[in-house]
Amino acid sequence: MQTDALKTLAIDALEELKGQDIAELDVSALTSVTDVMLVASGTSSRHVAALADNVVERAKEAGVRPLGVEGKAGAEWVLIDLGDVVVHVMMPETRRLYDLERLWADMPADVEERVGGGRA
Repeated sequence: MQTDALKTLAIDALEELKGQDIAELDVSALTSVTDVMLVASGTSSRHVAALADNVVERAKEAGVRPLGVEGKAGAEWVLIDLGDVVVHVMMPETRRLYDLERLWADMPADVEERVGGGRA
């Protein structure tokens, strides 16, 4: 599945269950791990878990098997790795603490090249 279609699928799954403050981060120039990160908030740990479950379910229905899902036990921060798209679903307090949007916005585009990485 193309990155844009996968991103749209994940956003739709988050919006379907009223995910809050959905942010899209294009990190393709910053890391070779993924191209897009989506960050969304839930109103409770149950909501966070339900949002994550919905993303996983919609991806599987589209024939995309998540590479990994981390954090469902506590549901303060659930990460769904869909390959070219990584989805972070977080409690608002956790999201403020880690501030992924600022972290990735402040990262220089050549950071991987300086540490020996870079796109293959």
